[in-house]
Amino acid sequence: MATGNGAKGPSRMGPKVLFYSILLTLQYGAQPLISKRCIGKEVIVTSSVLTCEIVKVICALILMARDGSLKGLAKEWTLMGSLTASGLPAAIYALQNSLLQISYRSLDSLTFSILNQTKIFFTAFFTFIILRQKQSVQQIGALCLLIMAAVLLSVGEGSSKSSSGVNPEQVLFYGIIPVLVASVLSGLASSLCQWASQVKKHSSYLMTVEMSIVGSLCLLVSTLKSPDGEAIKRHGFFHGWTALTMVPVVSNALGGILVGLVTSHAGGVRKGFVIVSALLVTALLQFAFEGKPPSSYCLVALPLVISSISLYQKYPYLDKKKKV
Repeated sequence: MATGNGAKGPSRMGPKVLFYSILLTLQYGAQPLISKRCIGKEVIVTSSVLTCEIVKVICALILMARDGSLKGLAKEWTLMGSLTASGLPAAIYALQNSLLQISYRSLDSLTFSILNQTKIFFTAFFTFIILRQKQSVQQIGALCLLIMAAVLLSVGEGSSKSSSGVNPEQVLFYGIIPVLVASVLSGLASSLCQWASQVKKHSSYLMTVEMSIVGSLCLLVSTLKSPDGEAIKRHGFFHGWTALTMVPVVSNALGGILVGLVTSHAGGVRKGFVIVSALLVTALLQFAFEGKPPSSYCLVALPLVISSISLYQKYPYLDKKKKV
């Protein structure tokens, strides 16, 4: 069976899902440039992240009120259901982010970026384990092409940065192992979100609200001992903010809602295609606004991404029993 346990694995994207995917690709691609231009170096990272989560909750609640799902929330919502659907993925994502921060300090950006792309494979793996969604041979080939493209884009981005000659044991235990574990956790959390939305019929907007609240609570607890917490106490929450700072914050919040919609309707694997495609968008925007031409790696990766998306869409897995 292509799908099991009541999960409907999307074989082809409808117009609405395609629209969400295009918007998310553009948002992901433009976010680095928007953040670079609008967020000053003195802005405390935790303040922008927490504000982003608050904006995300507000936007999701407005959308829930608009589609009428907010009215029945008081009767249908349960703490256990919320913890199962959103609490676990949110906790996993929090642990993943911590591991990424650890590994980033011990690896050069090139090695980090390449190893981080393995999350695409782990997403496909956990989607099969949890949702029983199989991939056709052509789709597996498409995933390989996608990872090749991601590696090429990472090489192009990090080729000018060399490793810092740290201890090999430190690289292994504080660099390679944490980023690989983070990739496994990313695939698991993405598959759990897809399971919650497709099997448990948990609204993507509600999941966004719940995961933002859990993530914010984890971040607030971390400020008790973190340098950002000390900076907020010393300088104030909005230190270094300007009116333009809200632009990337709102953009990132809307991107978070789009991630939920794409994962819910198209699945975590296709979200991986969106993220890699966004790397190309970033390269094109850098050329358009900063005059930085795309690297040769980027030009080689472009047809790989297009081919992988085309293959994945054109050759979905077909159950042989159903075909007979």
